[in-house]
Amino acid sequence: MTPFAKLNSPTELDALKRKAISAIQGCATRVLVCGGTGCMANGGPAVLDALQKALEKHEVPVRADIMREEDEDAITIGYSGCPGYCQVGPIVRILPADYFYVQVKPEDADDIVTQTVMNGKPVDRLLFKDENNSYAKRDDLPFYKDQVNVVLADCGVIEPGDIRDYIARDGYRALAEALFGLTPEAVVAEVTESGLRGRGGAGFSTGRKWGFTQVVQSAKKYVVCNADEGDPGAFMDESIMEGNPHALLEGMAIAGYAIGADEGYIYVRAEYPLAISRLRTAISQAEQAGLLGDRILGGPFSFHIHIKEGAGAFVCGEETALISSIEGQRGMPRPKPPFPANSGLWGKPTVVNNVETFANVSKIILNGAEWFRSFGIERSPGTKVFALTGDVVNTGLIEVPMGTTLGDVVFKIGGGIRTGRPFKAVQIGGPSGACLTEEHLDLPLDYDSLKSVGAMVGSGGLVVMDDSTCMVEIARFFMSFTQKESCGKCVLCREGTKRMLDILTRIVSGKGKVEDISLLEELALTVRDGSLCGLGKSAPNPVISTLKHFRDEYLAHIVDGVCPAGECESFKAYSIVSEKCKGCGLCAKKCPVNAISGELKSPYVIDATLCTRCGVCAEVCKFDAVVLS
Repeated sequence: MTPFAKLNSPTELDALKRKAISAIQGCATRVLVCGGTGCMANGGPAVLDALQKALEKHEVPVRADIMREEDEDAITIGYSGCPGYCQVGPIVRILPADYFYVQVKPEDADDIVTQTVMNGKPVDRLLFKDENNSYAKRDDLPFYKDQVNVVLADCGVIEPGDIRDYIARDGYRALAEALFGLTPEAVVAEVTESGLRGRGGAGFSTGRKWGFTQVVQSAKKYVVCNADEGDPGAFMDESIMEGNPHALLEGMAIAGYAIGADEGYIYVRAEYPLAISRLRTAISQAEQAGLLGDRILGGPFSFHIHIKEGAGAFVCGEETALISSIEGQRGMPRPKPPFPANSGLWGKPTVVNNVETFANVSKIILNGAEWFRSFGIERSPGTKVFALTGDVVNTGLIEVPMGTTLGDVVFKIGGGIRTGRPFKAVQIGGPSGACLTEEHLDLPLDYDSLKSVGAMVGSGGLVVMDDSTCMVEIARFFMSFTQKESCGKCVLCREGTKRMLDILTRIVSGKGKVEDISLLEELALTVRDGSLCGLGKSAPNPVISTLKHFRDEYLAHIVDGVCPAGECESFKAYSIVSEKCKGCGLCAKKCPVNAISGELKSPYVIDATLCTRCGVCAEVCKFDAVVLS
C-alpha cells in the first residue's frame, strides 16, 4: 500500500474518502477471496494464488495499489473478511457485479478470469444452488435473505488490510464527528439513548457503563476490549477483527474520548493469530493516517491502542480476571465492588466492552440512536451476531435483529436439520448457556426473553442438535469444559463443578443412581448462587436446563439402563447380524471373556451379560457382521 500523508483535520479525512471512492468506483473489477480463518484453512490462499497466476497468464492488468486511478482498466485482487457463509467456502466475490462464488478450487481460477473478469459473465457451476434455483448474487441466497447486517455490513466487502477501503465506506467519520462536533457527555448520551447493550453476555447498558466511568475524577483512564472469545463454537469476535478491524479501533477511540481515556488495550487470545496480525496492521495504518495516536486529526485528543495476547484461559473472559492478566498477574477474578468503572486496570477507571459492542458504536454516532432502535425490539435494540453451528443445514456467521425467533434462525436462515432427523435442542451461550427445546422455537432471541427461560444470549454461540444427541452427555461435555477452566479461587466453583462432573460421568457410564439427580440439582444451585464470578455462577446452566427439559433422559440412563439417543458408549452392546455371519467362529475364538457361542457354519450370538464391549469381535470379523448398537 502506498504511504499517504497524515490527516490533520476532518476536511482532509473527507477528501481522502472522496478520492478512495473515486478510485474504487473507477476500478474495472474487484476480486475478493474470503480471508476468514475458515476459508483460509480450507484452501483460500491457494485460490488467491491461482487467480493471480490466471490474471497474469491472460495479461489482465492488476492494480498494485487500489488508489492508482490512472489504471482504469485494471482490476484489484485481495482478501476480504468472512462473508459469513462458512460451510460453502472458499468464497470468491466479484464486484461490482456482486457474483458470489462458493466452494471455489484453484482449478476454477481460469474460468473466473476468462468468463467473469474478462467478459462479465458468471461461472454458473460456481454459484450457490438449491433444489430449485441458482443464485448469482450474495443477497439473493436464502441464507442471507432474513439477515440484517450492521456490524457485519463491511465484512466480506472491504480489504481489511487497507484502511482506505474502510475510509471509503465512512470509516472514521464517526470519530471525526464525535471529536469535532460532540462533547463527551453528548457521545455517552447518544450511546445510552440507542439502548446498545453489551454484546459479550450479560447485556448491561453500554451507555450507562460509559457514564459511570466518565464521571469518575482521574488523571488516567483506560478502555479495554474483551476479545477473549472462549466459548466452544463461537467465532463472532474473531471474524469481526479479521474482516473489519478498524470498526473495533474506531469504536474504542470514541469510547476513549467519551470517558476521558487516552489509552486502550485489546485483550485477544493468542489462538487468533490472523486476527492479531490484522489488528496490528490496522493500528499501524491508523497511526500513520493520524486517526490513532497523538493529536488525532490535528485536534487535542490522543488515544493509543495496545494488543495484549492472552493464553487462552476461559476465565479471562470475566472482566476482572482479564484486567489481572493485562497487568501481568494470574487471570483470576476479583470481588466486586469496586467495579472497573471506578477501579479497573492498574487501579484506574476502566471501561470494558467486547468486540461486537465497540463495532456498533460508529454506526450509532453516524446514524443516530433512533436509527439503531429501528432494529430489534424496545428493550433489546439493534442486531446480534451469532455463530450458527451443529446439526443444521447452513452453518456460519449470521446477524439478525434482536427479537428474531429461535425457529426463524434454525429453520429459515439455518435451513433446518441437515440430517433429516427431528430437531431436539439448541445450546445457546456456550458452556455458560442453556438448552432451548422445541417449545422455545417461537422464543425471541433477546436478553430478557432468554433470561425468562433460564438461558442467556452470551457471546452468541448457537449449537443446533438433532434427536441423536444425548443431552446428559451434552451437560457432561460442557461441565468438563468449565471444570477445567475454573481458576480455582473459590471453593464452590472449584469443588462443585468437579463433583457435578463426577456425577454426570457416572451417569453416562451406566453407574448412576436415582439420588444423583437431586444431588446434581442441589450442587448446581449452590455453585450458581455462591460462586465469585460469572464462570462459576453460569457453569451449572447446562445441567439445570437439561434436567428441566430432559429429565426423562437422565432417568432412562439411571433406571432403564439405556441411552435414548444411542450415543453413550457404555450403553451400547455388540450383536451379530445373522444374515451377514458366515459361522467362521473367529470372533468366538478371539473373545477374551468367552461371551460368544455358536456352531461352525451357523450364525454366532453374543451374550450381552458377559460382553465387556472390548470390540475385538468387530475388529476380527471379515464380514462386518458384528455391530455396536
